[in-house]
Amino acid sequence: MTTKPDIEGRDDIEKLVVQFYARVREYPQLASFFAHVDWEHHIPMMVRFWENTLFHTGNYEGNPMQAHAKLHQAMPMRADDFQVWKSLFIETVDTLFQGEHSEHIKSRAISIATIMQMKILHGS
Repeated sequence: MTTKPDIEGRDDIEKLVVQFYARVREYPQLASFFAHVDWEHHIPMMVRFWENTLFHTGNYEGNPMQAHAKLHQAMPMRADDFQVWKSLFIETVDTLFQGEHSEHIKSRAISIATIMQMKILHGS
C-alpha cells in the first residue's frame, strides 16, 4: 500500500486547486459555470481561500457566498451541481493526499458547499 502525503502547506493546496479545477473544466455539468473565469486570477484566489480555511493564514479576502449568489442569478445552479462539485473535490483530495489536513479540508468543503447550497437555492 502506497502512502500519500498530507496537505502541509501552500504548494500542496495549489496542487490540489489546480488539479481540481482542471477536472471541473472537463466535467460537462460544471464546465459551463466556469466558461468565463479568469483562471490567472481565480486559481491564486482559491489557493488563498483554501490555505486560509485549512491553516488560518488570514491571507484571503473575499465573499464566496456573494460571488456564488451572483453566479446563480446569471446561471441557475441545482442541488445536483453542488453534489458533483463536492464529489470531484473529495476525489481530487483522495487522489493526491491522505492524512489529518486532507480529512479536514474535505470536511470543510462539504460544509461550505452545503451551506452555500442551502442559502443560494433555498434562501435560508
